[in-house]
Amino acid sequence: MPITSNEISVEVNGQKYTLPAGFTLGDALKVSRAPYIAGTAIGILKETAEKRTGTITEYAINTPKGEFRIELKNPESPSGKLWAENFKEYEGKSAHWTSTEALAFGPFEAEIKPLRGMKSFEAFDVLFGAGGFDPLNTHLIFSRKRHTAEYGVPEDSVFATVVTGRNILFRLSREDTILNIEPVIEWEQLSEKTCTTDLSIPLENGNGIFTYFEVELSRNAPRGAEHFYALTREGTLNIDVTTSSFISDDGLKGELVSYENFDPRREGAVSVRTVGYGTGRIYISIDERPSSLVHSVVGQVTKGIELLKLAENGQKLSVESLPPQMVLLGHSFEEVEPVLSSIGVELVKDGYTGEDAVIVRQDPPTTLEILGEAKVTAYAVSRAKLIEIELYPDKAPKSVDFFRHALELKTKTVGKLPVYMIYDDTYLFKTEKEVVKYREILPENTPTEKVFAGEIGITNQAAKRMGIIGVKLGDDDIFGPTGEKFSSTNIVGRIVEPEKLSDIKEGDAIYLSEVANKETEK
Repeated sequence: MPITSNEISVEVNGQKYTLPAGFTLGDALKVSRAPYIAGTAIGILKETAEKRTGTITEYAINTPKGEFRIELKNPESPSGKLWAENFKEYEGKSAHWTSTEALAFGPFEAEIKPLRGMKSFEAFDVLFGAGGFDPLNTHLIFSRKRHTAEYGVPEDSVFATVVTGRNILFRLSREDTILNIEPVIEWEQLSEKTCTTDLSIPLENGNGIFTYFEVELSRNAPRGAEHFYALTREGTLNIDVTTSSFISDDGLKGELVSYENFDPRREGAVSVRTVGYGTGRIYISIDERPSSLVHSVVGQVTKGIELLKLAENGQKLSVESLPPQMVLLGHSFEEVEPVLSSIGVELVKDGYTGEDAVIVRQDPPTTLEILGEAKVTAYAVSRAKLIEIELYPDKAPKSVDFFRHALELKTKTVGKLPVYMIYDDTYLFKTEKEVVKYREILPENTPTEKVFAGEIGITNQAAKRMGIIGVKLGDDDIFGPTGEKFSSTNIVGRIVEPEKLSDIKEGDAIYLSEVANKETEK
């Protein structure tokens, strides 16, 4: 049925709705009941036309070992024009010769004027060269490494660079051929677009609205998937970096993740960097990129890629994960058993099984492994041994980050802390992770007059016992929670019910779960 002058047609996450004219973005959310978390950004797009952008400069070259792409350095140069006019003629050409330095396909006839003399080439340069300085014996040459050689190149020499799939060059041999070559045509949407948190924006006919994106996690990367679950625990993803090829969330930067999956990073691929600068950072590709030995692919965006393309730095987006994460830690057997049973997963109870049992450890540790095995062993302790804490990230950001990292509270809902020593009313703990070997603890939020019962302190690097965690059951105006002087103690938070410590002994372990900070700034 056609819409009237008093109506508008919009799409919300791909579903069409007819709304009264003058309806706002907030009205559309109510009508559509679209997945949305308050405060997250929503993409609005009104397409008006599309066109091909500029001169074609990128080409995809497909081989039996995979695809790589080249980008022309100067499309108007003689060699650039030669390539653009004749690239289809190079399909079917075999690798005529290979070396550690270069790879050449051909021969074929080409209108070049080969020059004599040695030339220097950079890794991944692309050029035409004539064997024996004969244009009838021209080759398409790809440089594998920086080197100097005499290839009979024309005056303009290098005309392109390999920009993606560079690893393919090292896998090609004389048995391989160029299967096909295709220009990469970029299409530009001529549109009015915005990404906003303002729900009062009036909508127009033809608006496309995107409230969330959906990610399907890969069974080939269970630990990386769990890393993504941890990052998006609140159902949101922060946009810390945006580029033309990816966006990233730095929330778990610095957290180690094992490499699991060497898939191509196609549009919508979710990957985690596993080594080097940015380890632990989650990336979402918004352009095609090849596989990487430092980016493990953990999932794929299956809905809402448009929202990711519209997002801006500093915004927060709503996200849904498939399958949903299975969170057992911090729950009772009675809470998780019916849920697991409904999806065909067997629960094996271990440890304390009384009515007040609370799960603090599970095996397998990841959601996808549990679903794959259809079985999980859950270890529990009495709820008295699960201690709630409030942390002070505003007052001691680096120390709180150290604390969360050491107890794995950045990726899990429950952390384990072994008891190191008890004397008088002082309880000292030493983390299982040897974090002090590679993380500093500079003085931060050190007390000045008094520490209060239940406050959590960490010995900073002004003292020898750096990294020791401590709590006192009484106030103290001389020493900090770890027994050190105030200047050597960083206060990172407090235990909500410090009296729970009274029954623990040396050699025990306590389990901690973080709750919202209720403390008001003084």
